[in-house]
Amino acid sequence: MRPRWPRRVFAQVLLVQLLIITGVAGLAAGLFLAPLAAQLDDQAEHRALAIAQATAAQPGIAHSLLAGPPSPDGPVQADAERIRLATGASYVVVVDTRGIRYSHTVPERIGERVSSDPGRVLGGQEWTGTGRGTLGRSARGKVPLRDGEGAIVGAVSVGIAYDDVHALLVRAVPGILMYAGAALGVGALAALAVSRRLRKRTRGIELTEISALLDEREAMLHGIREGVVALDRLGRVRLLNDAAARLLGIGQDAIGHPLDGVLPPGRTTDVLAGRVTGTDLLTVRDGRVLVVNRRDTAGGGTVATLRDRTELEQLRRELDGTRGLTDALRAQDHEHANRLHTIVGLLELGLYEEAADFVAEVTGAHRATAEQVTERVRDPLVSALLVGKSAVAAERGVALRVSPATRLPDRVVDPRDLVTVLGNLVDNALDAVAGAAADADAADAPHSAPFVEVELRAVGETLVVRVADNGPGVPASARELVFTDGWSTKEAVPHRRRGLGLSLVRRLAERYGGSVRAGERDGGGAVFTVELPEALRLSTHPAHPAHSAHSKG
Repeated sequence: MRPRWPRRVFAQVLLVQLLIITGVAGLAAGLFLAPLAAQLDDQAEHRALAIAQATAAQPGIAHSLLAGPPSPDGPVQADAERIRLATGASYVVVVDTRGIRYSHTVPERIGERVSSDPGRVLGGQEWTGTGRGTLGRSARGKVPLRDGEGAIVGAVSVGIAYDDVHALLVRAVPGILMYAGAALGVGALAALAVSRRLRKRTRGIELTEISALLDEREAMLHGIREGVVALDRLGRVRLLNDAAARLLGIGQDAIGHPLDGVLPPGRTTDVLAGRVTGTDLLTVRDGRVLVVNRRDTAGGGTVATLRDRTELEQLRRELDGTRGLTDALRAQDHEHANRLHTIVGLLELGLYEEAADFVAEVTGAHRATAEQVTERVRDPLVSALLVGKSAVAAERGVALRVSPATRLPDRVVDPRDLVTVLGNLVDNALDAVAGAAADADAADAPHSAPFVEVELRAVGETLVVRVADNGPGVPASARELVFTDGWSTKEAVPHRRRGLGLSLVRRLAERYGGSVRAGERDGGGAVFTVELPEALRLSTHPAHPAHSAHSKG
């Protein structure tokens, strides 16, 4: 039965590391033992050669060799045995130039010819090697034997039994294995520590689960509508799902690059980078209202989520428009009721001519106001916005005036964007002048009648929107801050974010290749000017002379 491979990641890593460490330790021991045997043989051969050289250097041996025939009781045998016992050699054999032994471990072999050819050594060359002789396999060393005048008179052969060399190798094996086992133990402990750390990091999941988790993660990240951006501790983009790429207007090639390098400077970059802190932070990117939340990770990085609230903001503004229309209708209803009561009173008093004059005056004033707006503002959505805002302004005690210079042709590219720009500017102006008038009334201070003036005109192919008021104005130090996401001087109301209107105005102006600026009105108050070079469709025919003359009037 085949052993089962562990399924946990840390167990697989531990087993693989143990197998690798065991293999490496065994291979290292084998690589160490393989040359050790050859090294021991070489050491034994050099030892035998050294003993042979020391024996040949004895002056009495050459003299004794020349003095008489070989004999087991001769001086050569005695000196050779003495040296053999002193050095631990297996044998010390001295031969003459004919190859006849004068010494041997077995005395009976003295006087016999050696088994190997001594011609090379008798020719004056030293020799080392391993071979088999009458005493078995041994490491040998042979040197020529010279007399006092340097003439070769014989040879000395020394052998060290191969069993002694093998015994050295066997004695070295336990030590080598001990060191290999120690290395294996240290490696196993290190592998265990690594596997435990890996187990903690992977939380004990299986290897197949990692692949499944990655697939599910990719499917989830790229399937949700919320944007997800992950940054490392150095501020580089590590992860970017499809929704985030769409909302931020960047591609997947941004991964691996610093956030400040892929996004232009601004509030969006500051919020994602953590330079602006808080929850549900609002920012505007390419005309989209985004809600950003950040959360730090254990590794020092950050994960930011982005929710698109553009449609919600549009719905809220439509609701505000509906609420404004409702307020306007309520105000008109209240005003009509008062006028009806006046008419009824005049009729009951029998003042019929006065009642007729009063009705003619009221209806004529309303008709004149509506006709004035529609004559100068040819786009129906924008003219309807101005008429509705006039009623709201009247209820708040503010006069909404349309500048005599207003001439808006009916070739606006997207009236809804113009309604957004104009509606935000008018709302801010109404809040400013109405608040200033209320403060003046509370302080019993004299003040001029509050008003807001709107001017819409085409300068060439550029649409210019100008909204002025006689309120407190905008300080010079805050004329750039008013267009920042989330910046507002108004008191926040529940479930409604402040500081988005003017930011959206700037984004829309930039989308049309234009700009917006805040300034001071002559005579006091604020004036906001928006230039939209691409907001009008190109004129296909020249203006009628009569119309041109009318426009100049």
